[in-house]
Amino acid sequence: MEKLKEKVWLSSPTMHGEEQKFVQEAFDTNWVAPLGKNVDELEQEVAAYLGAGYGAALTSGTAALHLALKLAGIKPGDVVLCSDLTFAATVNPVSYENGIPVFVDSEGETWNMDPRALKKALQKYGKRVKAVIAANLYGTPGKLDEMQDLCQEYGVTLIEDAAESLSATYKGKQTGTFGKYNCISFNGNKIITTSGGGMLLSQDREAVEKARFWATQARDKAPWYQHSEIGYNYRMSNIVAGIGRGQMLHLEEHRRRKKEIYMRYKRGLEGFPVQMNPYLTCSEPNFWLSCITLEPEVMESGKVTPERIRKALEEKNVESRPIWKPMHLQPVYAERDFISLDGKDVGKDIFQRGLCLPSDIKMEAAVQDAVMEIIKGCF
Repeated sequence: MEKLKEKVWLSSPTMHGEEQKFVQEAFDTNWVAPLGKNVDELEQEVAAYLGAGYGAALTSGTAALHLALKLAGIKPGDVVLCSDLTFAATVNPVSYENGIPVFVDSEGETWNMDPRALKKALQKYGKRVKAVIAANLYGTPGKLDEMQDLCQEYGVTLIEDAAESLSATYKGKQTGTFGKYNCISFNGNKIITTSGGGMLLSQDREAVEKARFWATQARDKAPWYQHSEIGYNYRMSNIVAGIGRGQMLHLEEHRRRKKEIYMRYKRGLEGFPVQMNPYLTCSEPNFWLSCITLEPEVMESGKVTPERIRKALEEKNVESRPIWKPMHLQPVYAERDFISLDGKDVGKDIFQRGLCLPSDIKMEAAVQDAVMEIIKGCF
């Protein structure tokens, strides 16, 4: 097969035109500085869509996680139990507050935090645990009700990292609503984007107002600049929020297209020794990224590996990406504890056997077919 003329991206932004309308409105009213109508409206629109109560629009999903940890009262030395198979942004904010991240292994049904391993971690660390951060990997909801019940039982705060799962549902309920504090991302590769940005959501109005206060440099109500607390420059700008308002109009369309891509891969790769990233029948992922894992016997033979497939795709001008490398395998966190069941390491196994496939909603069916032919050719 010849090299594809146009680059096939993993997941790039898709603009529709309405975004410019809201951005232009900000220019016309001269609200190009942080805050303004677009920020207010985006917060209300996202919170209403999710049924999440209230939202604080911020510069990134990472900023949202950081402020969620502050709201949870994390102090130096407090233990925070975190999803292990995730991007570093899920866990780095724990270190911002000098907390201690402890990594909890995944289960194979969703690739997300295993509630059984979570219970083991809660029993091991007891009252030292102040919060749990549970991520929904690649847009697939984890066993959120089980994690929610455990957090209530042990009296710890659940923070849902729904950065990748906006519009996904679990047992009919939107992700980004299961935690006391919930975080989503509008990064450029997400299902909708503001080019960069994120949001903290909660049913606790006072908590969200406190997050907004911290995010605007914690400026006290005074005619002069007065600060009684440490603050951050975390507020989303009115221009960026305008992009988000335009994107929200197409969220369901993007989700449908992502599902079509996933299902086409599933049908097209049937009969080959690969499995798609799994999900529970009681959930509806947003299918942000379609992923595969190679069957163990293929890996044992050494003839085909995820890296070989990745390089074969790269040679044909197609972007793919390894599965997130688990946090307990990252050099920066090598000394932190990792909690798993029966000595297993589910996250490591998924990482070693897995690959994220092109999931760009602008990818035409014929191009996706060509991608699958490259994958099949590796076997």
